[in-house]
Amino acid sequence: MLMRSTETAPPYDLDACVALMRGGSKSFFAASRLLPQRMRSASVALYAFCRVADDVVDDGESPELGLQELQHRLNKIYQGQPLANLEDQALALVVHQHQLPRALLDALLDGFAWDAQGRHYETIADTHAYGARVAGAVGAMMCWIMGVRHPQALARACELGVAMQLTNICRDVGEDARNGRLYLPRAWLREAGIDPSAFLAEPVCTPALQSVITRVLDEADRLYNLSSQGIGYLPRDCRAAIWAARLIYAEIGHQLRRDGLNPVAHRAVVGSTRKLALLGQAQCMATWPAALSHRTPNVPPLPAIAYLVQACEAAQPLSESLPDGYPNRNLVDRIEWMLSLFERLERERQATPPTTLARHS
Repeated sequence: MLMRSTETAPPYDLDACVALMRGGSKSFFAASRLLPQRMRSASVALYAFCRVADDVVDDGESPELGLQELQHRLNKIYQGQPLANLEDQALALVVHQHQLPRALLDALLDGFAWDAQGRHYETIADTHAYGARVAGAVGAMMCWIMGVRHPQALARACELGVAMQLTNICRDVGEDARNGRLYLPRAWLREAGIDPSAFLAEPVCTPALQSVITRVLDEADRLYNLSSQGIGYLPRDCRAAIWAARLIYAEIGHQLRRDGLNPVAHRAVVGSTRKLALLGQAQCMATWPAALSHRTPNVPPLPAIAYLVQACEAAQPLSESLPDGYPNRNLVDRIEWMLSLFERLERERQATPPTTLARHS
């Protein structure tokens, strides 16, 4: 159960945060291991809020009420008065420590709203626009909290997020279709002789579908290559983690190709051994002289993410700050303390008899 009130969160509700951190994106956590300590806590806090926000929209009474709730929670966070939810308090620390532009989190909520509305994606530009909101905005937030404000770096970070989302779309074609969702460009499907409505009614893998998936994966690869040009702008101790994210997510697409391009029947998975090899490769790439110095100036941003870059450039300092004395630790100490508490409470939860746990589910 996730707390959604202004009341103090009882300890047993913390296990929801532990579950989403451990049970979420394995690729995210593999890459996050290479982040420096100063970045890891903020990135986990950001990821935790994103995951909880997604659940609020998907699992609440209605998507519209969930989105209204999230807007209210963001308003309170940016006013310096976060609700008692631990993920809100953690995000408030990140927001006010790093002066995170509100437009980036609003873009994320826009993506959730598009899902709730069942929006259709006719062209690859439409799919880019969706990816910009649900993933490109996260890339910009990560770049921002690393302390990088250069518009080329922000553009490449957004494009990396879009590339990752395109990979996810290809990997999850079957699962999404069975849930009534379709993110592949419908114009491309029709060009291949596939009726989108018929595919949603009965998703099957055909050579025509594989040709569309190949086109989307090719576009993802193009954006992965473009995004690599921005890694040199990042702090040296952050580059390995971003290389790891870029390599691991791209590998999902490579694995999908090796599996025969049939995401309707099964979901492509990158094994732990391969991930470890890619983590090692990322660490090496982050130290190459070319990787440290290569910056391609004045590359126009993908049109779908241009507004995010512009919002960052226009961002104004926050007028509200957290109340005096909150937190009484610095950002890293506060979130590290919170994560340690999560771990302790999770151990206690696992040791609790099932009959007791039932009251907390």
